[in-house]
Amino acid sequence: MKLHWSPRSPFVRKVMIVLHETGQADTVSLIRSVVAMHAPNRALMHDNPLSKLPTLVLDDGTALFDSPVICEYLDTLQDGEKLFPRDAGRRFEALRWQAFGDGVLDLLVLWRNELNRLSEARSAPHLAAFEEKAEASFDRLDREAARLRSAPFCIGHVAVGCALSYADFRFPERPWRGARPALAAWHGEFAARPSVRATEPNDDG
Repeated sequence: MKLHWSPRSPFVRKVMIVLHETGQADTVSLIRSVVAMHAPNRALMHDNPLSKLPTLVLDDGTALFDSPVICEYLDTLQDGEKLFPRDAGRRFEALRWQAFGDGVLDLLVLWRNELNRLSEARSAPHLAAFEEKAEASFDRLDREAARLRSAPFCIGHVAVGCALSYADFRFPERPWRGARPALAAWHGEFAARPSVRATEPNDDG
């Protein structure tokens, strides 16, 4: 298999963490792929016409995208504790957290894109909305931190953890921990996992 990959993409990082958690990191070839909203990557579009990361290409040429689909597929290939639980109650809890984490990531990416525009082109209402939604999301996650801490590790933890780590990576001037000690404590445990330490984002690649 080959994975269209970037060291700075939080959605790629979700896939990489799953690969490490399931012992499959050595089974995938990483293809460095650069994407931008304004510049389609035509080589990537051969596999994914949306020109988006991550994209996983199977040995038969089938391309899977995006991160929720890829992560669930990889989970079917391993015999250990499932990151996508089979029990209905736990499964929908995991999927909800995954959707929440991915939604926060979408929000943060859009917020950063807006901030990267020329100052005179930025939308003040959009920036205010992004900040309000992000703060409300972090507050809600802080209220759910006890359950995050007690629940068996799952895809929801991966998604939420990646979202918080991306906030650290791209918004260091806007620390989210503040009055959220429970969430901060959980994220500290998440960040210490070998799979997370092995997939730290960077802008060098």
